[in-house]
Amino acid sequence: MRDPLTISRRKHHMRILLLVSAFNGLSQRTWRVLREAGHDVGVLLASTESEIIDGVRAAMPDLIVCPYLKDRVPAEVWRHWRTVIVHPGPVGDRGPSSLDWAISEGVPRWGVTALQAVEEMDAGPVWATRTFAMPPDVPRKSTLYNGPVADAALHCILEVVAKATDPTFVPVPAEMMPTEIPGARLRPLMRQTDRCFDWGQPSQDIIRAIRAADGSPGVRTSVAGLDVYAYDAHPGPPVPASAGTLLHHRQGALLVATGDGSVWLGHLRLAPTSAGPAGVKLPAADVLGSRLAGIPEGPVDVDADSGLLYQQVRYRRTGSIGWVQFDFYNGAMAPSHCLRLRNALRYAAAQDTEVLVLVSGDDVFSNGIHLNMIHAAADPAAAAWANIRAINEVCREILCCTGQTVIAGYAGSAGAGGVMMGLGADIVAARDGIVLNPYYDIGLYGSELHTLTLPRRVGGATARRLLTEKLPLSAEYARSIGLVDQVGPRDPSAYRTWLTDLAEWHASQPESWNLDGRKYPAPGHEELPSDAYETRELAEMSYDMFADRSGFAAARLAFVAKAKPTHTPERLKLSSARTAEQNVMATT
Repeated sequence: MRDPLTISRRKHHMRILLLVSAFNGLSQRTWRVLREAGHDVGVLLASTESEIIDGVRAAMPDLIVCPYLKDRVPAEVWRHWRTVIVHPGPVGDRGPSSLDWAISEGVPRWGVTALQAVEEMDAGPVWATRTFAMPPDVPRKSTLYNGPVADAALHCILEVVAKATDPTFVPVPAEMMPTEIPGARLRPLMRQTDRCFDWGQPSQDIIRAIRAADGSPGVRTSVAGLDVYAYDAHPGPPVPASAGTLLHHRQGALLVATGDGSVWLGHLRLAPTSAGPAGVKLPAADVLGSRLAGIPEGPVDVDADSGLLYQQVRYRRTGSIGWVQFDFYNGAMAPSHCLRLRNALRYAAAQDTEVLVLVSGDDVFSNGIHLNMIHAAADPAAAAWANIRAINEVCREILCCTGQTVIAGYAGSAGAGGVMMGLGADIVAARDGIVLNPYYDIGLYGSELHTLTLPRRVGGATARRLLTEKLPLSAEYARSIGLVDQVGPRDPSAYRTWLTDLAEWHASQPESWNLDGRKYPAPGHEELPSDAYETRELAEMSYDMFADRSGFAAARLAFVAKAKPTHTPERLKLSSARTAEQNVMATT
């Protein structure tokens, strides 16, 4: 089933430049959709005004689209090139904190608007707009952005590109457009004074405040007497305790009493003080450290199926199908996360089921090792080494499970080792619209048994190209080259139903998974034992982690500090040359 946002090739192919503050998930998805529609698409990372102007002049685009831009477009650019800004708010909404306000106020509907760049931000004439129903549960800002907002933004961008080929089209002045969402207006930047809460408030109010600030900037508060920014909030059970009391810690999260119950805090970041700058966002228990003394660890007295127990990995069985469901914040996997997932897979593999499904949360499948925890460790090199060996244990459990058909359900996007982690499954089943980045780009050679599983799936030549070109892939393109076997619906609920149907079909056909040779090599094709591939990968990784051969320390710091990019990689720049990847898409 194809993503409804994927469009057929048009007669009028264009040179389109994406001007962005970062090449984030929406920017990557836009880049993929437009390239697969036959356009020449490049990226320019916004830096200084003069560098933006020079970059646009060098690219000479027909159209500039800004799917994610925090910076102001220089007048020299928007006066000479059609430049369209994608704003994450409906017609009439303006300001830098649109999603924060929408979540905080619990609006029932929201939208996205594509506006032409003018002197005043978010005030230009309208090219396209879409509205959508807000999720019934309070969404995290990142979940809202990567889901309904991104889908609406892609619809707007495709409409913009179609209209840009029409010489008679004129965008509509914003003041002449009907306001579909009541109350849409200019809003100021949301500040901590707008976000703050009291632990005596109802749990739902506290969760809403934190999720409206997740994953940036978080909400400043106090936990166990420590001044922190809070993230990753989940409902907890009713408890007879004073508001603000720290009750339990579990799997890195903290349970804090509220006015009518409790809230789990998954992640915290130390607030800046006179003694030093702000800390790194980490699992909440790691931030508190010795302050957890005397706080009980382990499960609380609540049914695990109630949704009130903080649980990153779950196992359930439906007939002959075993389900391992996992959801790690931002897809980062520290050794403790890897251990929980490995143990769940080991337990699932020991059951008498026909199919084992490993499925992620909707935000992210995995992004590999936990760079924040590595960077915060006393010995980052040793921490990185322990982390890569731990995630490799997960990969081995997937690869070596031969008693069941293993389906890896990529319900969310994935990057680096997080893409590679599931490739040892018999079937890789991706949700449409996700983005996969199957390469390493942070000064690491990479492990996760990718030197075995990646060539086995796509062939040696394509594996080398993916690792060296370092470009994002759509689920549909990944399917066309064999990286992914099946692509399911974009809607998360529909995807779960589709994945269930897929698992049930394979449960009724227990030998079907081996027909394409995913688990075992083809006859006549010799392979080394899996541990030989891991040994060679770890030998390379040791130079990167302990000798910093390829700049891992500096790249890790830039990632953790969210450093603004200083230049646009050559591989992303606008070029008229046809790529090997576009040749593949032309034949599919």
